[in-house]
Amino acid sequence: MSSAWRDTAYLISGVCFILTLKGLSAPRTARMGTVIGSCGAALAVLVSLTTPHLKHLGLIIGAIVVGTAIGLPTARKVRMTAMPQLVALFNGVGGGAAALVAAVEFLRPGKGIEHAASADLAATAFTILVGGVSFSGSMITYAKLQELMTTRPVVLPAGRWVTIGVAAASVLFGILLVPWPSTALMVLLALLALAFGVLFVLPVGGADVPIVISLLNAFTGLTVAASGYVLSNTLLVIAGTLVGASGTLLTRMMAAAMGRPLTGTLFGAFTATAGGAAVSGDGAARPVRTSSPEDVAILLGYARKVVIVPGYGLAVAQAQHTVREVADLLASRGVQVSYGIHPVAGRMPGHMNVLLAEANVPYESLLELDAANSELASADVAVVIGANDVVNPAARQPTGSPISGMPILDVDLAQQVVFCKRSMRPGFAGVENELLYAQNTSLLFGDAKESMAKVLAALKTQ
Repeated sequence: MSSAWRDTAYLISGVCFILTLKGLSAPRTARMGTVIGSCGAALAVLVSLTTPHLKHLGLIIGAIVVGTAIGLPTARKVRMTAMPQLVALFNGVGGGAAALVAAVEFLRPGKGIEHAASADLAATAFTILVGGVSFSGSMITYAKLQELMTTRPVVLPAGRWVTIGVAAASVLFGILLVPWPSTALMVLLALLALAFGVLFVLPVGGADVPIVISLLNAFTGLTVAASGYVLSNTLLVIAGTLVGASGTLLTRMMAAAMGRPLTGTLFGAFTATAGGAAVSGDGAARPVRTSSPEDVAILLGYARKVVIVPGYGLAVAQAQHTVREVADLLASRGVQVSYGIHPVAGRMPGHMNVLLAEANVPYESLLELDAANSELASADVAVVIGANDVVNPAARQPTGSPISGMPILDVDLAQQVVFCKRSMRPGFAGVENELLYAQNTSLLFGDAKESMAKVLAALKTQ
């Protein structure tokens, strides 16, 4: 294939990626956007495989076959609750792959790295540094989400200064690699980048993990763009820039949704104080009000306006279909039903939107934070299913807890609150929810799917 046709094909692939981002901006067009992006990626791979003088074609095809054999069944069988850690895993692999490509290009025999252009060496150093951070950071994020390690912030002794020192050393070796390129410097840079990625993510925990996933995704995009410069591949530059820019914008939006600057999210554990009391002042267990499915059915049956607030517990129980049936039944009886979606509900950006779309919940029924709060102020009943931190009134108190300052769904303003929970355990951030003890809150204990199925059955008998 001539270079002109190859460049044209890459341009078409780049346009497909841009259309993909446009399609993913709305649920109705998300599926088509995904298809367009997949076609663009397939075209790019096909064109790359037909590049003249391509070496080791057998190894490349073999790697594609192995990767497909691993990735396809993994993506098809993954549970919705495990989707965030799968995203983190795939993202880390992407960043690590880009760093390895840059390193291999750096060490390629006959290239003459001592005579390489300074811009190429700078791009190589950047790719190895950011790609290493993205890889190791994503692996730690995966371990946190998979609960292979504690989900709470991990602060090492003198952790702040160790992190600053490793970061400074990483940047220093990256800079030194440009005037004095050598294999030893490159290896040291890679090791420091991996260490910095671990130290960077360890202090992050609780509700902040989705923001870190988004940020690391942006890092991977920048890494791919830089590796595209190293390889003189325009398509990689385009694709990486798109991912980096969109990931950066999403990270900023999510940080704003958490109500504090990104630096507070990433480094707040170094200065945070304990917050969120777990018991009453005398240390005794605090009483709560419980309800049966029949009680909840009566409450919903006589309501005029109901707002459903989904969370991670709904995803764990796979209760979205049952919840939609309850909402449809209430709507058929004239009850106004909507869903309050917090920007960081679940374990990754858009987690609840995807979950409810899977159950064919109308997109018009999904209300973002401000719109949902307007409805909650006049709602007869708010039904919280598996959410915790995003409805916790403790976020309004300047206690220094992990969720202090985070805008929340004002569930406590509804006349009645039904809280579906498995137990009294706190949420992902580890902060006790004062809403559980409010006078207008009743708890419905049990698996969310089973509980809502019982509520549905009770509604049908009314």
